[in-house]
Amino acid sequence: MPPPLVWLITGTSSGLGKRLVKSVLDRGDYVIATARHLSKIQSSDIFSPSEHLKLLELDLSWDSSRMQRVVEDAIGFQGRIDVLVNNAGWALKYLVEDCGVEEFKEQFECNFFGVVRLTNLVLSGMRQRRQGCVVMVGSRSSWLSELPATALYTSSKAALRVYSETLASEVARFSVKVLIVEPGALRTEGIVSARPYIPLGNIPEYQDLRERVDTYYRIDVDGKQRNDPAKVAKVIVDVVKGEGAAGGRPWPLYLPLGVDGVEAMKNKCERLLETIEEWKDVSGYTDHDDYRNNI
Repeated sequence: MPPPLVWLITGTSSGLGKRLVKSVLDRGDYVIATARHLSKIQSSDIFSPSEHLKLLELDLSWDSSRMQRVVEDAIGFQGRIDVLVNNAGWALKYLVEDCGVEEFKEQFECNFFGVVRLTNLVLSGMRQRRQGCVVMVGSRSSWLSELPATALYTSSKAALRVYSETLASEVARFSVKVLIVEPGALRTEGIVSARPYIPLGNIPEYQDLRERVDTYYRIDVDGKQRNDPAKVAKVIVDVVKGEGAAGGRPWPLYLPLGVDGVEAMKNKCERLLETIEEWKDVSGYTDHDDYRNNI
């Protein structure tokens, strides 16, 4: 039997992160669970005390030196980190014309730049040991970027997946794997009610659209999301460990989860392929004349 894995999971006070911690512990592995505020995960109502569990405070907006101290503390728990799960994230809601560069910077600081900082700090040990796994929790929303008031969030998640693709190609030589998880809508506590979903902004011509967006999320979506985060967490753990339904399967760079997650990715790919096919007689004729003559 292989030795237990050591997981570092961010954003564990609720939602998917909380379920991931419990699923990993149920398998007998070790977990370093983090949250922006330590008090939110110290209650026994969140996690039962366990010798396999260490709780740490980590804010993805912290600079590299402060984050480094947290990583060192995490490594000190069991001497290594085998699996990093970049789960923490949040969503700013603006219509594009209502916001500026500063709002995009704020969104990317947590959902992208903070992930890059933490990943670089953890990768060093994985590279030296020639083993490890980095899990990036994305969102089907980045494949549905036409939805109003999602531009900040979806662009940060799209940037994360493109970064992850390149990262995967670079670290494969060290036997380090990257997994891009694209879950569908998760029914978790407070995902809508914890913060207002009506987009911020004051351009009057958009007010009706803001109100429709608010109604959609608060009435049509909240509490009706299709996917159980505990089941999503179990599949992620299965894939990382090569167990259950994932046993014997080749490693997937992308892991869409939930019917809606799969459909969002599939529909986007099909639309792109349709565009490529429709425009190939125009798109394919941009070669230099001397290049064409040499063929």
